[in-house]
Amino acid sequence: MLLEGRAFFALIAIIIVFSLLSPYYFSLANFLTMASHVAIFGILAIGMLLVILNGGIDLSVGSTLGLCGVIAGFLMQGVSIPTLGYTFYPPVWVVVILTCALGGFVGLVNGVLVARFKVPAFVATLGVMYVARGVALLITNGLTYNNLGGRTALGNTGFNWLGFNRLLDVPIGVVVLVVVALIGNLVLTRTAFGRWLYASGGNERAAELSGVPVKPVQITVYVLSGVCAAIAGLILSSQLTSAGPTAGVSYELTAIAAVVIGGAALTGGRGTVRGTMLGAFVIGFLSDGLVIIGISSYWQTVFTGAVIVLAVLLNAVQYRRRSPKPATPTPGHPTLAKAG
Repeated sequence: MLLEGRAFFALIAIIIVFSLLSPYYFSLANFLTMASHVAIFGILAIGMLLVILNGGIDLSVGSTLGLCGVIAGFLMQGVSIPTLGYTFYPPVWVVVILTCALGGFVGLVNGVLVARFKVPAFVATLGVMYVARGVALLITNGLTYNNLGGRTALGNTGFNWLGFNRLLDVPIGVVVLVVVALIGNLVLTRTAFGRWLYASGGNERAAELSGVPVKPVQITVYVLSGVCAAIAGLILSSQLTSAGPTAGVSYELTAIAAVVIGGAALTGGRGTVRGTMLGAFVIGFLSDGLVIIGISSYWQTVFTGAVIVLAVLLNAVQYRRRSPKPATPTPGHPTLAKAG
């Protein structure tokens, strides 16, 4: 029980400890503020969970987040068409759709490299990570797009709605996180795609022999991871009311950490959306708690790293205990070697 619910127990322990250390920690307003910070990592972590369930890894989500934020900022500044002498200011819903499409395209590139060209996921996504970050720097020339609120006369206002508005006093970013988590959980537990994903992540060869479309599933999870990165980029840019090419640096590591803390196996085939969400809240509430009590940012890195290492060790203990023991042959009763 302790192993299965370790992320939940860790979150409760963090809340209790920091509530005792600071009178400002345990309040609804603070929890909602921290949850809005967690929303960025949580959405990234859901996309990362899909990839890890398939036995892969996506190191490009942080750069994809930064690139998508830059593209959104670029579109909000207006697209000039010199030949017509006209500047087009797309409405916010068009910006959102185009940005999500870009994130999906980056994920599609990752998926094709991994599934069709058999490039190791680590190498493929590492290369795409550098390409996406470089493109973001080229577009902005290293600068930042500011004042993304738009103007009423141009009909492109409303971009800051994602970052500042609330629904029943809950930040919109948190609402989006809940919606994405519910959809992700529904896909994994109630659809054929979810069963295919767990099967291909657990044993790709056996799944392929069973008729599972392994390659389309592999490409799809990377596309979904890219879309999640785009959504996170939109929310982050809206919260900051600016878009810079360096946004999202090392966010992929935080997403992986949330998935691991939530109990997913990096070898694939094991993990849940619920556990990943708990892992994201553990990291977010721990980091914000350390800030509230005035701990140095260097120590924050140390504590976060220690939590990740501990989570990996617990995962190893949990899945080692679940592994079936090989049958011991008895004299006169030979056994066949277990295949697959």
